[in-house]
Amino acid sequence: MPFVEIARTPTFTEGPVFDRDGTLYFTSNEGLHKVSPDGRKSDWVLNKDAGFNGQKILPDGTHLVCASKKGAVWRMNAAGERTGDAAIECEGRPLRAPNDITLDDASGFYFTDPGGSRAAPIGTVHFTSRRGVTTQAAGGLRVPNGLVLSADRKFLFVAETVPNRVLRFPVIAPGRLGVMAVVAELPGRDGHEAAPDGLALGPANTLLVAHLGTESLFQLNYSGQIVRQFKTGLYDTSNLAVIKSNVYVTGSIGHRTNSAGRVHLVGV
Repeated sequence: MPFVEIARTPTFTEGPVFDRDGTLYFTSNEGLHKVSPDGRKSDWVLNKDAGFNGQKILPDGTHLVCASKKGAVWRMNAAGERTGDAAIECEGRPLRAPNDITLDDASGFYFTDPGGSRAAPIGTVHFTSRRGVTTQAAGGLRVPNGLVLSADRKFLFVAETVPNRVLRFPVIAPGRLGVMAVVAELPGRDGHEAAPDGLALGPANTLLVAHLGTESLFQLNYSGQIVRQFKTGLYDTSNLAVIKSNVYVTGSIGHRTNSAGRVHLVGV
C-alpha cells in the first residue's frame, strides 16, 4: 500500500517505539513526541540540547533514550521525567554519542556509539547488563547505527552507515559477540549519500533496513539478499517500528540537516 502520513515535525525524526497501550513515541531535534492510538500528536518532552535519537520502552514503562549530545543513555519514566542514566561510561571511559538501542532477553541492552567515527573507525557497540554494567561488545566501526537481535537471539545485526552495509555478529553470551561478518552491501545512489540507519525484524526471518538518501526501506533475508524494496515517501528514511504487518518509519522529506520530519505508515 502507499505510505500514510502519521505525524510531522519541523525537523528530522528518529526512534519510533510503541508502548503497551498503543501510543507511538518518536524523537526529533526538538525532543520527544507521541501519537495516541486515536491519532492525536503531541509534544512529550521538549529538549533541543539532549540530541535524542533511538529509544526503547521496558515492560515497566521506563524509556531508555539515547541522549547523543549528552554522551548517555537516559532513563525516563512514563511522565517524561529523567530518572537517571542507564549508561554513561564504559570500563572507565565516557561514552561519546549513543545512537540506537536493542533489548535482549536477559534484561540488558545493546547500543551503538558512533561518536567521531565518520572520520576514523572508532565506532563501538556496547552492552549494558541488568546490573547496569556497560562493556564494549565490538569496535573499529565506521558509524555503527541501528541494531537488532535476530528472532532466535543467536545473532546481532548492526547497520554500518559509512560503508553502506549491514554487519552480523554471533551472540556467544549476553554482551559477548563473535567474529563480525558483512551480511549485506547495500545499493548506492548516484549523487546522493545512500546509507543504512535503523534496523528491525521483518516477517518470515527477514531484516528491514531504513535507508538514508534513497526514500527506501529494504527487506533482506538473513543471508543479506534484497527480497523487496519499499518506497517510504521520506528522502532520508531513518528508523522504523514494526507492528504486525505495519511498519512505521521516521525521517525527513529532504536531507535530514535542513528539511521537515515525518512519520509514515508503510505496509509490508
